[in-house]
Amino acid sequence: MHYNAVTVFVTMTERTADRIRETLEQAILTGEFEDGARLDEVRLCTRFGVSRTPVREALHQLAASGLLEMRPRRGAFVRMPGFVEVVEMFEVMGELESMCGRLAAKRISDVQLKAFALACESCEQAEADGDSDAYYRENETFHQILYEAGGNGFLQSQALQLQKRLQPFRRLQLRVRGRIRQSLDEHRQILKAVEDGDGKAAETLLRQHVTVQGEKFFDLMRGLDETSVRRTG
Repeated sequence: MHYNAVTVFVTMTERTADRIRETLEQAILTGEFEDGARLDEVRLCTRFGVSRTPVREALHQLAASGLLEMRPRRGAFVRMPGFVEVVEMFEVMGELESMCGRLAAKRISDVQLKAFALACESCEQAEADGDSDAYYRENETFHQILYEAGGNGFLQSQALQLQKRLQPFRRLQLRVRGRIRQSLDEHRQILKAVEDGDGKAAETLLRQHVTVQGEKFFDLMRGLDETSVRRTG
């Protein structure tokens, strides 16, 4: 009973931290917190009505994704990557994922293939429910299975590291109208290519999939900038 209570508490804290992280991600990307701004833990605790534990966990997650810089004895400061930096990260992610797809088409095990198909089905359910956050979480699983199925540990670690850095941008681009449905169609094509053992098709589809994510993110950010100009003009 004691073990179960502790497990439930940890799980609830993690979920709360994820919720706070996702809210702060959007606030940073949409300009509520400017580049260089300090995020005060006490104010964030008041804002979200929680203790410092989930707030600190959320801040550490944001630091891992590159959106915050943790400075000793000074706190957490917003670090918004520049346009060129984000473009470069998407370019590299496209190449890493395409390589994972090519290798996975040749090396994926039956167990991994089943998990890959189930992850695609979970994405379909999230799309049917109209839940973009749930879709993103299932989408992460879909891609992570692919990284593992490539059978190259170093490639997997690099892909996971960059996936974490791009997490805020890949999640936000799903808010673009029609993007989730388009993303799901791309997943189905990728799944079929891997099932067929077609490494070339999987490679091409994944490179395009990540390229489109970058394009949709920039479309969204341009739309937000135009809205801001209209409000202040």
